[in-house]
Formats: sequence, C-alpha cells, structure tokens
Amino acid sequence: MTDNDTAGTVSTYAVKGMTCDHCVASVREEVGKLESVTAVDVDLPSGLLTVTSSGPLSEAAVEAAVDEAGYAVAH
Repeated sequence: MTDNDTAGTVSTYAVKGMTCDHCVASVREEVGKLESVTAVDVDLPSGLLTVTSSGPLSEAAVEAAVDEAGYAVAH
C-alpha cells in the first residue's frame, strides 16, 4: 500500500519470518540503505514494515532489501 503526501511517499508491506528484535534491526538496516528512504518502521507483532521515501521507491527494491535481511515480503 502506498500513500503520497507532502512528507513523501509512505508504503507498507507485510514481512514474513521475523521473530525478534534482531530481525527488526536487520530489516530496518537493509531497507534504510535504499536511495530516497527517509524513515523505516518495523512492527514485530504485526510484521508490518512502513517505509517513507522522499521520492518513488520500487516495490522490487524493497523486496530485495527484505530478502537481503533474510526475510520475505508477503504477497
């Protein structure tokens, strides 16, 4: 899901496989490396990843970053 507003683009993804704070930190770190990402929030209980970016951000790039962290975006 993506919302555009004056603060940037906010996208939310469901991430599978996270079980601890280390998982959260890994996802946050990898997604945070993406160009134009300005904020990353990961909610462990729900598995939701919320990404704020200053410009367009491809879903494939986010999925690749989550994969690099060792997890998967649910479809």
